Amino acid sequence: MEYGRENIRDGLFAELAAEGRRLGILRPHTDEERAESRARLLAGIEPDEDVWVFGYGSLMWNPAFHYLERRPALLHGWHRSFCLWTPLGRGSPDNPGLVLGLDRGGSCCGIAYRIAAEDRESELALVWQREMVADGYRPRWARIRCREGEACAIIWVINRDGKRYAGKLPPDKVARTLATATGKLGSNREYLEQTVAHMDALGITERPLHAILERVRALDGTTAGHREYGEAR
Repeated sequence: MEYGRENIRDGLFAELAAEGRRLGILRPHTDEERAESRARLLAGIEPDEDVWVFGYGSLMWNPAFHYLERRPALLHGWHRSFCLWTPLGRGSPDNPGLVLGLDRGGSCCGIAYRIAAEDRESELALVWQREMVADGYRPRWARIRCREGEACAIIWVINRDGKRYAGKLPPDKVARTLATATGKLGSNREYLEQTVAHMDALGITERPLHAILERVRALDGTTAGHREYGEAR
């Protein structure tokens, strides 16, 4: 499923959250909780100060928010990992998928976006609707390095205390999941392929993701893929 700023703003992720609550598999954040989270993070930022946002997964190829510029950026202290179970967006309750999170250690190449000060409220509210559906991620500030110099950016790191945190999984299990899981936002394989294709286009080399994609392609026609969500935890 293609999604962008219009259907995010119109409640696409709110609908997913409501379904997760109904099924008893998510405890969604409320609008008030998201607003409080955003206000806490932005406390101390000057009214005329632009804000940088760091994208490392789907934000690289489908940001869906307005920005002034984008730059390749390097983040130290965190690495990209398929470490968050998704029982609705890219998977189902019976066969949850996996999406990327930033986990501790290493480094990560991604894209930094500069959001104009006058657009901060509207654009960050949109990003919070998308990234802060439930307890999967935690927003924080981190230093990023671009060719033009260093900047402080908002990043979304995995919530290790959340029940959907997958930890470090065996590569075969990651590949089987990505090969078979499908949800309201599309297939897990599409998510992987889009991410790898856009990283290649941006000149970002990450061999582990290419290795996972090769495993997924090798599984074509050989996987049935059914797991209970409880096993995923």
